[in-house]
Amino acid sequence: MKYVLMFIETEQFAQELEAMGELERQAAYEAVGRWFAEHSGKITHHTHLAPVHTATTVRLDQGEPVVTDGPFVEGKEVVSGFAEVEVADLDEALKLARSWPACPIVEIRPAS
Repeated sequence: MKYVLMFIETEQFAQELEAMGELERQAAYEAVGRWFAEHSGKITHHTHLAPVHTATTVRLDQGEPVVTDGPFVEGKEVVSGFAEVEVADLDEALKLARSWPACPIVEIRPAS
């Protein structure tokens, strides 16, 4: 089965990452790299998204499409990246999510 793991960054996590010293931040990024390497056989695609302030939103629910700068919703949690994985079942996807070393929230959705 295919699932998408969406890595959700909170304001607190972003602030903690920003407050880290260079060596500590480098170690955090290396932990993420190791996670991707350890699970490379199950990951079919992944990407890190640009910061939320770079988003452009198209609203289609108000007659004519309306284009605005920024994210669709103002929030304290944003999707910072995702990985598509091919695993046996939800339990295996949950196991992967539980081992994620970075953002404090991982949303899992089936993909078709």
